[in-house]
Amino acid sequence: MSRMGQRKLRARCRQLLRDLDVRPPFDVESLCDAYGRLRGRRIQLVSQPIALPGPFGFWAAGRHVDYVVYQSETTKAHQDHIIVHELGHMMAGHTPDMPFDAPDEPDVDYADIFPDLDPDVVRRVLRRTVYDDQKEHEAEIAATTVLDWASAANRLAARPSGATDTDRIQTSLADRLGWL
Repeated sequence: MSRMGQRKLRARCRQLLRDLDVRPPFDVESLCDAYGRLRGRRIQLVSQPIALPGPFGFWAAGRHVDYVVYQSETTKAHQDHIIVHELGHMMAGHTPDMPFDAPDEPDVDYADIFPDLDPDVVRRVLRRTVYDDQKEHEAEIAATTVLDWASAANRLAARPSGATDTDRIQTSLADRLGWL
C-alpha cells in the first residue's frame, strides 16, 4: 500500500470515528455497537479458544449479523487489538473471511456458536494459514488508527480529582483531539 493509500485509509478511519461519535473512555463493545448501527448490521463478538498456529481472530458474515471471533486465551489488550483489527477489515472495505479447504473438526459444534453460518465455513476459516498481506496490512493500519485515538482520548479524558475548573474545561474541550 502506498504512502498516499495509507493516508487515505487513516483519514477514512478518523472520519468514521467522528461519525460514530464514540467518546472516552474507549471500549471495543461500544465501538462495535456504534459501527454496527452505522452499517445496519449488528456486530456480535464471540470469544473462542482458537487453536494455534492460526489466526487470532476472524470476521464472518451471517445473514443478518457480522461475527467477530477472537482468541479467548490471551490478554484483554490483545483481545481488543484482535477485535479492532477485524473491524479494520470492515473499515477498509474488505469482504468477510472466505472459506479455505481444511479437514473437518467433528468435536466442535459451530452451529451453537454461529447459528446462521455454515459450520464447514467456520472450520475452514479457523484452519486457514494463508493471508492476503495487503488486506492484513490495511486492517492493521485501521486498527492502529483507532487504538491510537483511543489511547490519546482516554488519557485526555482522565480528570485528576484535584483539577481546577480551568483544567476540567481544557480537558473537556481537548478530549476530541484524538480524532484529528
